[in-house]
This record gives sequence, structure tokens and C-alpha cells, in this order.
Amino acid sequence: MIYFDNAATTKPCAEAVAAVNDALERFANPSSLHKLGLEAELIVTDARETVAEALGAKAEEIYFTSGATESSNTAIFGAFRAHGKRKNRLVITSVEHPATAAPAQLLEELGCEVIRVSPREDGRFYAEDIAAAVDDNTFMLSMMLVNNETGYILPVQETFSLVKRKHPYVLLHCDCVQGFMKIPFKVKKLGADMISLSGHKIHAPKGIGALYLRKGVHIPPLLYGGGQEKGFRSGTESVPLIAGFGAAVKKLSPTVKERLDYVGGLRDRLARKCNENGFSVNSLPDASPYVVSISVKGLRSEVLLHYLEKRDICVSSGSACSKGKKSSVLGEFGLDAVSDSTVRVSFCADNTADEVDELIKQLTNAENDLCKVK
Repeated sequence: MIYFDNAATTKPCAEAVAAVNDALERFANPSSLHKLGLEAELIVTDARETVAEALGAKAEEIYFTSGATESSNTAIFGAFRAHGKRKNRLVITSVEHPATAAPAQLLEELGCEVIRVSPREDGRFYAEDIAAAVDDNTFMLSMMLVNNETGYILPVQETFSLVKRKHPYVLLHCDCVQGFMKIPFKVKKLGADMISLSGHKIHAPKGIGALYLRKGVHIPPLLYGGGQEKGFRSGTESVPLIAGFGAAVKKLSPTVKERLDYVGGLRDRLARKCNENGFSVNSLPDASPYVVSISVKGLRSEVLLHYLEKRDICVSSGSACSKGKKSSVLGEFGLDAVSDSTVRVSFCADNTADEVDELIKQLTNAENDLCKVK
């Protein structure tokens, strides 16, 4: 099986699996005051410190959640509840993940003004365009770091810097799901007040994520109950999942640049061979190499996906969260004409050049078998 759907989810690494299994043996509630409870609490503390160090943050700024969807919902609804009575505008980009776009839609239905900034005709976002949408009535700007369908890297640092200089009290949230542990960044330089992270995109288990909340930023919780996570995210902590998340981060942190260079080589090989064989590469050359959007003219995405699946190659037709629905994101990037024939190839460092070559071979076979049948 050749797995090129890593933007949807990754295979848990051996270190994460081992950490999960070990934590399952240390089964006590981390809030319990006895020795077993303390052992569980120490696992959570170690993972929190690991994630914080990888971000360049403080441990007390990291809150574990069930995943990036909860993290983004907490950030957006929390910002609205904290400041929405005085300020009524939310600014996002037009290519956000549903975890951001859907809460924005709900707030709009409740009377909030939502501004969705689109890229220019060249398919690129510009920091000045996004910053210009922020005014004195804005309570939050939320934008992703890496687009999950094309790999496009948005100008987050430049945009946040422009906004903070003119509107220092606007809350800045970044969905870093496709960037964390894949492209180098630190919270201080990025300039975000809040950052959403996901475990299963970086070889940790599903069902675990985190929200970075900059010290000094105060928003109300999304979940209430027993007061876990310093009262910000109630619910007994899932120690095994948190342990797996921490273990994956600990493994990947030292090799972010090395893996980026390696995956960049795979992306360059794929792009070169696509061009040689007449397939379109929709992702820009300076996009994240981990996500590559390609098209085979004359073949519908779903047909091509299943053709490859029968030959033990896994790709996707877009975001896994869309479940096969036509992507509006590709249209925003000016790719509407090819969206019906687009598949997403998403890498991890476990992929190989031979796998890329096999994909190209099977794309060529698909074109011969399916496009030229009379």
C-alpha cells in the first residue's frame, strides 16, 4: 500500500504507540491525589512541556483538547463571547478549514459581521489585503498557516504584524494544523495570540489536539465541568492520547528542517514527472511540499481516486472533511476549471521516490485506460 493521504491523517509512529500503551497501564485519573494519580499527571505535564518547547511557548500556555476542531471553536467562540458585545466583526480568509469557517458562519447567522478575504487574481494572498479588512470594530482575525488542499502558505506573520501595529487589541488566531512539525515556526515570531494544533496530522493518535493561548489573553471556556486544564477545558484528560501526542512531537521536533528538505525533494520529483507526462500541478512552487494538488485532464477526481485505490495507492479528492463534496477552496485559488479532475497528494517523510514513480506510472495508466476509451 502506498499512502499519499497524510494531510487527512498520518500513521501513528512507533514512539506514539508505545507511549499510548504505557499510559494505558498508568490508568489513574491525573486529578487524583494518590501516587497513581501523580504518575498520570506527570505524563500530562511532560507532554505539555514538550509541545510548548516545540512551539517556543510556555507550558502554561498549552491546553489539551480533543483536536484542532475543538481548539479553533474554542478560540473563535471564546473571542466572540469575550469581545463580541463591543466589537462585531470577524475576519477570516476564504480558504479556511471548516473548523474555522463553520463557526464563522454560525456567528454570522447570529448577527456577527464576517469578512472573508479572497486571494488576488494571481491566486495569492497579500498581507495588506487581509490587514485592510480589520477595523476598529473587529474582535478577531483568524487565518490558517498552510492550506490543507493546496499546501499554500499564507502570509500569517506579515499579516499579524500589520494588524497588531494598527489594532493591538484584535485577537489573532492561527490554524497551524498543516504547518506544525512540518515547516519551522515559533509563536513569538508568528505573532499569534492563539494557535490550533492536531495530533493525528503528525503521527500521533486521533482525538487529541491543543490550543496555544498566549499568556495575558483571556477568553471563556467552551466546555464547563470539573475544572481540568486550569478551568479552561473541563473533562478528565485523556492521558494515553496526550502521551502519544507528546511522544510524536518529541520525535519530530529535532528533524523539522531535515524532513522539510526531504519531502521537498519528493514534491519536486512529482512536479517534474507530472510536467513531463502532461499532468497539471495546481499547487504553487513555494507552497508546503507536504501537500500537492494535481489534475489529470479528462478524468473526474472520484474516478481517478478509485482507480488508484484498486492499485493500492491512497490519495484524496480534497479535504477529508468535505467527504467528496466539490471544493470551494480550489475555486477561491482560481482552480475551479480543474476542480472536478483534481486529487490531493500529501506526503510524510516515510514516503519514497519509488512511490512517487509508481504514482506517475499509474496516473499514466489511468489516462490510457480511462480517457482514451471510445
